[in-house]
Amino acid sequence: MKRHGQMSEAMSTGIFLTLSGGFQDAYTYYTRGKVFANAQTGNIILLGHNAMNGDFTDAFRYLVPVLAFAGGIYISEVIRGIYREYGKLHWRQIVVVLEILLLFVVGFLPQSMNMAANILVSFVCAMQVEAFRKMKGSAYASTMCIGNLRSATELLYRYRHTKEKGCLEKCLRYYGVILVFGIGAALGSFMTSLFEERTIWISCGFLFVCFCIMFIKEDIEGERGLD
Repeated sequence: MKRHGQMSEAMSTGIFLTLSGGFQDAYTYYTRGKVFANAQTGNIILLGHNAMNGDFTDAFRYLVPVLAFAGGIYISEVIRGIYREYGKLHWRQIVVVLEILLLFVVGFLPQSMNMAANILVSFVCAMQVEAFRKMKGSAYASTMCIGNLRSATELLYRYRHTKEKGCLEKCLRYYGVILVFGIGAALGSFMTSLFEERTIWISCGFLFVCFCIMFIKEDIEGERGLD
């Protein structure tokens, strides 16, 4: 099934979003005090650990990105509600522009403002994961791997038992997304040693490519996601 539409679910868009997602997580961990921007499960674990040890200062440091992540999801939905029928830009492009602007600001923040930097990056990650939920019609996440790994492995099992080529194609697509995320994270960890706080501007570049791609309108293959 094909539909004429905007490129927010295209493979090319997903690749650059996922590169940016992996890059952001590596950036906050290696440059901004070993806090995860995307993996809020890790932050919640460290929040609980520090709270139980009575270290409430560090506990608060991990609580803040969790709250920022929730806020980013909420604001993404607000943007969709306001700009869904906006003719000049797709509402997802507005989300990407806001991501770029916030990450550009992060690049100017010194180490003494790591908490503010982590708040902004977590906020950006949440907007992205909420706004971009599908690739070629299948549910995926561009800022974390656990859901993609689950879907890929489930599809691998289905392919082994049904030999359906569609299952294999989607399985390889999910594993490909995980690989791209890893490449983004590796690139982020390497670049932070060279450019330090301003490394995040490379992520802005990835997002700008996504913004430009979404001006293209073409026939997009639509696929149903897993139930």
